[in-house]
Amino acid sequence: MRRVRLRRGDRAPEFALPDQNGDTVSPASLRGSKVVIYFYPAAGTPGCTTEACDFRDNLASLRSAGYAVVGISPDSPQRLREWARQERLVYPLLPDEDHVVHQRYGAWGEKTVDGRTRTGPLRSTFVLDEEGVVEHALYDVNAQGHVAELRKLLGV
Repeated sequence: MRRVRLRRGDRAPEFALPDQNGDTVSPASLRGSKVVIYFYPAAGTPGCTTEACDFRDNLASLRSAGYAVVGISPDSPQRLREWARQERLVYPLLPDEDHVVHQRYGAWGEKTVDGRTRTGPLRSTFVLDEEGVVEHALYDVNAQGHVAELRKLLGV
């Protein structure tokens, strides 16, 4: 499968996934708000926890600027529930166990980790406008400092 790369001006691919509380979340359900969707490899790992907690700690300022935050990973709903409770993550975390949403957003593919090439989730972030159109498509971001860079990009 050829990897998709979304760009500014593209309509965000639709999906509907349950969050850690069982509520269905989709780009359509978030219309009217700007949305930050970030894809991360695995709940509970050091880098993903750093990134998720950075989003948690900056959630009030993002929300006051009109942004909703959604995280997506290949984790199970149970794992996301446990991690959200453990880290006090109060924004939607969505399980994409079959990687379909990752693939639609271009956030699944080959990567090199510790000198080995493997296929898996690619840490990526997308900012959608109120109509579900991509304003920013950020691929291969770093967990450390990503939220600060994103806030600067968004002027928040």
